[in-house]
This record gives sequence, structure tokens and C-alpha cells, in this order.
Amino acid sequence: MNRICELFGIKYPIIQGGMVWCSGWRLASAVSNAGGLGLLGAGSMHPEVLREHIRKCKAATDKPFGVNVPLLYPEIDTLMQLIVEEGVKIVFTSAGSPKKWTPFLKGHGITVVHVVSSSVFAVKCEEAGVDAVVAEGFEAGGHNGREETTTLCLIPAVRRATSLPLMAAGGIGTGDAMLATFALGAEGVQIGTRFALTTESSAHEKFKQLCFNLNEGDTKLLLKKLAPTRLAKGDFKTAVEEAEAQGASAEDMRALLGKGRAKKGMFEGNLEEGELEIGQVAALFRKEQTVSEVMAELVADYRKALAGLNNEANLF
Repeated sequence: MNRICELFGIKYPIIQGGMVWCSGWRLASAVSNAGGLGLLGAGSMHPEVLREHIRKCKAATDKPFGVNVPLLYPEIDTLMQLIVEEGVKIVFTSAGSPKKWTPFLKGHGITVVHVVSSSVFAVKCEEAGVDAVVAEGFEAGGHNGREETTTLCLIPAVRRATSLPLMAAGGIGTGDAMLATFALGAEGVQIGTRFALTTESSAHEKFKQLCFNLNEGDTKLLLKKLAPTRLAKGDFKTAVEEAEAQGASAEDMRALLGKGRAKKGMFEGNLEEGELEIGQVAALFRKEQTVSEVMAELVADYRKALAGLNNEANLF
């Protein structure tokens, strides 16, 4: 049996990324109900808001779901205690070292997964005792690894470095892309952008429509003096590019970024002033679909791509 499906108790090894301002209970429960693993994005929720989303997700699905926790979260102690209190069974951690919180979570019977951007960090995750890793390549939206390693290069490197169950992320939004990462050693995929643009996503419709009109090259990894972040074209992206070209310091960039820009852009739909985070793979999609439509398409396209490869097996 597939190790990812077995670990989480799900039908398909497809995990929805726990994205800020996109991944509320509607999206997470819809992905879980469709056979994948939905994740609540705690990074954009105050603790009591997360509690509400956990409870609504439980009411909306009897399938497994989890919570994504950026370890730089300002109220991390409160958040982790709340997760235990609410009986969450699966936690994905990111943006920090898994050493501190993995023993705490596993001590409460929680399955722990950490997101990495290099094989070095994957080894550290195994030493920390996590149950699985997500290897996320440079193509991903939002906050990104400093290594800028593409998914195609990252997955085999991480597979070589660790025996842990491995999920691929970054630039994956189709069934054939899933198959490609499986050929490289992944056992599951974490998909962000494609699910961020679904009907059930809490992202603003204006943000979704902007993303449906993106082409290759319309996103760029910027803010490298702070935390590398992939941004879609817009006034804020232009302002960041201009500041970086003029040699702006980290302090200057922090002042430019200010507070609340991601919420303003992705959740409130302010395309002029907001921070618009999305992955490169957005350029492949032109219309909004429901989660069930996306899941059905991912599975069908994966099977079609696999059959096509089997037909070419005698070429070599």
C-alpha cells in the first residue's frame, strides 16, 4: 500500500497545502471528503479562529484532516496547546526547526510532517523524529526555500538522503506532474496553487481571476533579504522589484512590506496594494473549479499519463 495513504488513512496520496488566507474549513473538508488530505492554514488565523475552523471542519467531514503550522507563528505555545485540546490528529509544520515541537506533538499521538527545501533539512527532520517530509521546490507559491532548488532536482536528492515517507510540492497541479514526481521517488504530492483557486478556497475572487490570467514568467521569487516569497504581477511586486534593484536593505524591505499585505491582497482582493502569493503552475489554469472536479481530474489524468507511459515501455 502507498505509505502516504496508510500514514494518513486517505484514499489518494494528495495533500492540500495549508495556505494562508486560502485554507479554511470549507477547502480542507472538501479535499478530505474527495479522498485527499485537507489542511487548515493556521498561519493566518488567531488561535480562537483556528479553534472555530477545526470544529467546523470536524462537522463537515468524517475523514482525516490536519493543520499546517508555521513554526514562526507568534503565539505558537497557545496554538500547539489548542491543537492538542481539539484532538487534531495530523500536523504539518514549516518555516522553522522541527526539533522543539515534534516530541511534544508526537507525545500526544499526533502524526507530524515537516516541509523542507533541501536534503540537509530532510535529514534533520528524520533526526527530529517526524513521520514524513514534504520536499518543496522553487516553483512553489508564497514563502520559499533560500536554496532555490527546483522540484525536479529536489525530490531525488531528498529521496536519496532519507527513508521517510516523502511528498513532493512546488509546481504540481496536474495528474501527469504527480506521476513525474512519483518516478523521482515521491510517494505523495502536496498541491497548493490549484486548490487555492478552487470554489471552496477562501481567497478573494479578484485574486483568483488575476491568477487565471497569469502566464509563464508572471510570478517571481522576491523579498530574499527577508523571507523569499513568490509573488504574482501587480503594483506591490513592481515596487519590490524596483526597491531590490536599487539595493534596498532588509530594513527598507521590511518597511515596504509593512503589515497585513497578504491578507489585503489574497483575502480582501486589493490587487493594487496587496501581496499576491501564488505558484508558477497557476499559468496552466484558466477557470475556477470545485475541489471535487479538481480531484477527479487529478486522478483521471494521473491514470491516463501512467497508461501512456506503459504503452511506451518497449522503447528502451
